[in-house]
Amino acid sequence: MSKYLVITDSTADFTPEQIEQLGIEVIPMEFLMEDKTYLNYPDGREMTNEQFYAAMRNGSMPTTTQITSARFVEIFEPHLKEETDLLYICFSSALSATYERSVTAVEELREKYPQRQIYTVDSRSPSMGEGLLVIHALEMLKNGASVKEAAQWAEENRKYVRLWFTVNDLNHLKRGGRISAAAALFGGMLGIKPVLQVNENGELIPTEKIRGRKQSLDCIVNRMAETIINPEEQTVYIMHGDAMADAEYVADLIKKQIPNVKDIKIQFVGPIIGSHTGDGIMCVIYMGKERSI
Repeated sequence: MSKYLVITDSTADFTPEQIEQLGIEVIPMEFLMEDKTYLNYPDGREMTNEQFYAAMRNGSMPTTTQITSARFVEIFEPHLKEETDLLYICFSSALSATYERSVTAVEELREKYPQRQIYTVDSRSPSMGEGLLVIHALEMLKNGASVKEAAQWAEENRKYVRLWFTVNDLNHLKRGGRISAAAALFGGMLGIKPVLQVNENGELIPTEKIRGRKQSLDCIVNRMAETIINPEEQTVYIMHGDAMADAEYVADLIKKQIPNVKDIKIQFVGPIIGSHTGDGIMCVIYMGKERSI
């Protein structure tokens, strides 16, 4: 059986412990803050999640950059030289040009290494929505599937990865171009907390206006309860932007509303996603009914 490696990027928000356990490679993406460039290593060696959100609360406005095609070639080629097949599962193409640039790199490398399987998959998700596809693809590979088969599975099943989230301020998403100015107005009223989901194309779509933070947290759990499938077979993820108390509140709600859920994990939304959401983002991620918008 051919050697294989699954690669993703730091927008997937895996912890260092998960990365080691899964045996994957994570490409650190760049963000800029106060005229300094940082690499978003999952272990926080250049800036921790806590430091990042503290800086945002103090007024810093970070921006992010894209991985270039040349950089993808630098990362992928050493593995191909070692006769390892590659599957790269990428941040949503609706939110970043990263996928397009990975495709350019893969096309170049396929010509140079025609005997190797090299695939890049647009997850059409941020954060652990991307991560869920990585986890399931790895399970397939460990059970004997080829890289091509795992890539096809990810493309066919990404529409079942569901994400509901709320933010304190839509202007961060507008500033980064992740939603339109018109969509940002959706949550601009005093005291209104927008609830968003990710649509079938991987875009962020505001869907509801909720008055008050607690009510917005209740809403994302309600939507999860309506759309989750086979909760007894899956781990669901609560991803937060330095808001642990709210994350624990959401976990308690899930346990009450979906008591048969297999497991719940609480993790940070890292600096790449956080640059565009601000602190306080709260997101529930799971496998559910097909995305309907």
